[in-house]
Amino acid sequence: MTSTVPASLTRTAPGAALQAVLLDMDGTLVDSEGFWWDTEVEVFADLGHRLDESWREVVVGGPMTRSAGYLIDVTGADIAVEELTILLNDRFEKRIGRGVPLMPGAARLLAELSAHAVPTALVSASHRRIIDRVLDSIGHHHFALTIAGDEVARTKPHPDPYLAAAAGFGADPARCAVIEDTATGVASAEAAGCRVVAVPSVAPIAPAPGRVVVGSLEDVDLAFLRKLVLDQRVEDEGTRTRR
Repeated sequence: MTSTVPASLTRTAPGAALQAVLLDMDGTLVDSEGFWWDTEVEVFADLGHRLDESWREVVVGGPMTRSAGYLIDVTGADIAVEELTILLNDRFEKRIGRGVPLMPGAARLLAELSAHAVPTALVSASHRRIIDRVLDSIGHHHFALTIAGDEVARTKPHPDPYLAAAAGFGADPARCAVIEDTATGVASAEAAGCRVVAVPSVAPIAPAPGRVVVGSLEDVDLAFLRKLVLDQRVEDEGTRTRR
């Protein structure tokens, strides 16, 4: 986990409900989910196995150990999870060596959050070595805090990564807006008590209380995120009053 959070960044504008924005990386900010799948296909081809396209939805968005373990189980490949994880990370890092494209709307949203000094964290199930390489494309300066999947006891879909991010800012998880592209990431954020914007990349995600689904980051700006958190707080307070 890395953090460069000055005290001034842990406060939003007076009266604002939104305290922090927490963003997933692969498939949310950068168009890398296809890179991961291509990497998995290539590595398993080297091992003498062909991956079925239907397995892609199962492994997307999950921690490396879960994805590796699943693919070993379904293919019967004779390799340990730890060894496969190293192969996948090495091949993926080489693949993105020349950079990775940002998702539509990502650069604009990050610039807006930076311009308004909104505490912003990158929260990914990818390992630190991969995050640091991808940040060369996204821009390290956009994030006061970054959390990698190999830096928490339990990564997504458990709440630990988003709880750690909120705690890093001294923020209430219920006043944090999370942007995610997979059901695994959404489950993690919601288990932490955060408000979620889902931008599905590979598999569909249904709307739910405290969650909105959009087609692209082009549909998301700071006003949208502030309204998401504020509306949910008003709804929660109304529910408590009726009780």
